[in-house]
Amino acid sequence: MKKTGKAFLVGAGPGDPGLITVKGKNILKSADVVVYDSLINPILLKMCRENAELIYVGKKIGHKELSQNEINKLLVKKAKEGKMVLRLKGGDPFVFGRGGEEAEILEKNNIETDIVPGISSIIAVPAYSGVPVTHRDYNSSFAVFTAHKSKFNSLKDFDPASLKSIKTLVFLMGLNNIRNIMSKLTESGKDPETPVLVISNGTLPSQNSLVGTISNITNKLKDNPAITTPATIIVGDIINLRNKINWFENKPLFGKTVVSTRDKNYSSEIESILNQNGANVINFPTIEIKPIKNNKKLAKSIKDFDEYNFVIFTSVNGVKYLFENLKNLKKDSRIFGNKKIITIGEKTAAELKRYGLESDYTPDEYIAEGVIELCKKIGVKNKKVLIPRAKVAREILPQKLKELGAKVDVVATYETILPKHKKKDIDEIINKLKKGEINIVTFTSSSTARNFFELIGKRKTIYTKTRFACIGPITADTVKSFGFKSDIVAEKYTIEGLAQGIIDFYTK
Repeated sequence: MKKTGKAFLVGAGPGDPGLITVKGKNILKSADVVVYDSLINPILLKMCRENAELIYVGKKIGHKELSQNEINKLLVKKAKEGKMVLRLKGGDPFVFGRGGEEAEILEKNNIETDIVPGISSIIAVPAYSGVPVTHRDYNSSFAVFTAHKSKFNSLKDFDPASLKSIKTLVFLMGLNNIRNIMSKLTESGKDPETPVLVISNGTLPSQNSLVGTISNITNKLKDNPAITTPATIIVGDIINLRNKINWFENKPLFGKTVVSTRDKNYSSEIESILNQNGANVINFPTIEIKPIKNNKKLAKSIKDFDEYNFVIFTSVNGVKYLFENLKNLKKDSRIFGNKKIITIGEKTAAELKRYGLESDYTPDEYIAEGVIELCKKIGVKNKKVLIPRAKVAREILPQKLKELGAKVDVVATYETILPKHKKKDIDEIINKLKKGEINIVTFTSSSTARNFFELIGKRKTIYTKTRFACIGPITADTVKSFGFKSDIVAEKYTIEGLAQGIIDFYTK
């Protein structure tokens, strides 16, 4: 008997990828098929399984890819193939999202269906604009309308007396019909001076807001092309609270777009900090970190580990991949015995702690020069030093240690390679740079900078409106070698320091 799959109708939230529910995110990670609309944030699609089938079905005004009937048939077909089918819908699937229709069809075809509610733009978009839809000093109720032109003209769901008496009104999908909406509100008896707030791209870093009144908002929109669909319209005196609690648009990096060039497996840290401060982060990794396989030189160093007096870790990955090799050779942290350990940076020291070891020394300056100054003080003459590090790195550290009389073994435990990018993804970054849509490009190492310019190009005309932010002076020197200035160089050479440098740049 052929196995029937299962369907999930999941609300993705209003745009901010962080607003999807935990349950929805878990389903997204395991679904065989994901059927999604135009308003789904691309970041959510990156959470899908690597081999998941992603099917775009449009559903944008004037650009429908599939009719609702065709979508219904698609969901049934994929489920009957025995697959786990996720229908990912913006906002909540049952709030003006036709989720009820899709659930009916699936039920009719005896397909088991779970419903996962989502955060609706009805409440989220006003909240991100500093407007609570209810407040006991302003209202005891609010009304929500779908204001698509074809729906609103009939007014069959609207009682003029109700329109006048309800203090707060929220209209979805109404931007292209706003003149008619304002006219109907005036006809119902609403004061023409009642405040109106229009928010486009709500909950996203590209959010734009325009405040007016019933009488003038239509004309104001003519002079503000930045207000585009999707848009939410709020009518009522409660909008005045925005002056006090407009938290999102007042974030220091609101409206700024930042490119992160870190390895995709390590980008979440800087992305999280920048997102929390209002930035839109585009992940465009220019390095990929990989362990070196069949590492005979490292295996020999581990075999002769007793000979070393010092081990110097220059990065988190140096720690990580050394211990992976120890594990493969059935060894652990006990091999360190009474050896002295030097780490560059707090994160490297913290990674070492994961394996039950404390760093003996962490220099104040998180670069090779800091280690060199430290070694001058503690003395390394006639000492044997192991440096597990990247395959390609600056030679200043082993060179200077040798000048101090140390015997140095440098062993590559990992390498950074140039990741493969589709031409369309590279072209998209170039186009955004040329249009001035990217404010900052971040570099967390010299490799990220070199590879970025190799991928994108060195022509200065590409970067006329873009600034560069570097984790430290060494990386800034690499950027300079390509003929560019680094506008931001972190004072503390960490991801947090880099993010803080960007925040300070825009707030000071």
